[in-house]
Amino acid sequence: MNSNTGLPFIVHGQLPPLKEPSLVVMLNGWIDASGAAAAAMETLVEATDSEILITFDSDTFIDYRARRPVMELRAGVNTRVNWVTPELRVGRDREGTDVLLLVGPEPDSNWKFFATTVAELASQLGVRRMVGLGAYPYAAPHTRPVGVSITTPDANVADRLSLAKNTVDVPAGVESVLEHALFDRGTEVIGLWAQVPHYIASMAYPAASAALLTQLCDISGLKVDVSPLRREATIQRERLDQLIVNNEEHLAMLHQMEAMYDSQNGAVSNSGEAPLTPGELPSMEELAAEVEQFLRDQT
Repeated sequence: MNSNTGLPFIVHGQLPPLKEPSLVVMLNGWIDASGAAAAAMETLVEATDSEILITFDSDTFIDYRARRPVMELRAGVNTRVNWVTPELRVGRDREGTDVLLLVGPEPDSNWKFFATTVAELASQLGVRRMVGLGAYPYAAPHTRPVGVSITTPDANVADRLSLAKNTVDVPAGVESVLEHALFDRGTEVIGLWAQVPHYIASMAYPAASAALLTQLCDISGLKVDVSPLRREATIQRERLDQLIVNNEEHLAMLHQMEAMYDSQNGAVSNSGEAPLTPGELPSMEELAAEVEQFLRDQT
């Protein structure tokens, strides 16, 4: 706690007057295949020239044994200790639209308290919409556009958006708790989740980061240049294609993955392969394991 105010955060300066900013959330520690959401947030931090507005109390929210601070040792001198903590940054897009960015480590404890604190701050700052960013491994080939699914406590929002919608019980991250805390205060809340091909989920995948930022801009009205990520995605796509095309066996596997993916998504495969029935295909897990091993062997 801040001993001066009794609050679990420190405001750097004063809370500024903002015009209905969106709050974008990406806290490290939960599912983020390929680091796609983290890369998207890094792009936002730079593109909006954001500055730290609030730091949350690490003693309240961080378990130091799980996230040990870093000691800077220089010629035997302990020059400083760097403490990790969630922070709220403020910035503007290229057209001057206000935006808040909640970044840093996911809290290790006091999630309800953290969510309530963030929701109260969001109300004070006039937040109209919260958008969470994440990414998860998915049974999709890299030759198809990156899919994005949503989470939201509001059924009307889910119906309005033409994004993938899953039905599943999974362990929650703190972003899910924030969704309810802000929704209960009348804020529109949307979680965006990029679907990363699971055979490359351990490497960077800029196509997923670009997909997240594109959807964020469409939903929030923010103006952010996504072209650098798209160029990186094109380069990576060419590299992946080259790795696979030189091996007939793995090229055939990719075509099979495309056929299965297109069948599941109601599309017609353009792989050139004859339509296959599920019984003729190896499982997605088997295909992913073999392609991932092939890619690992090439690095």
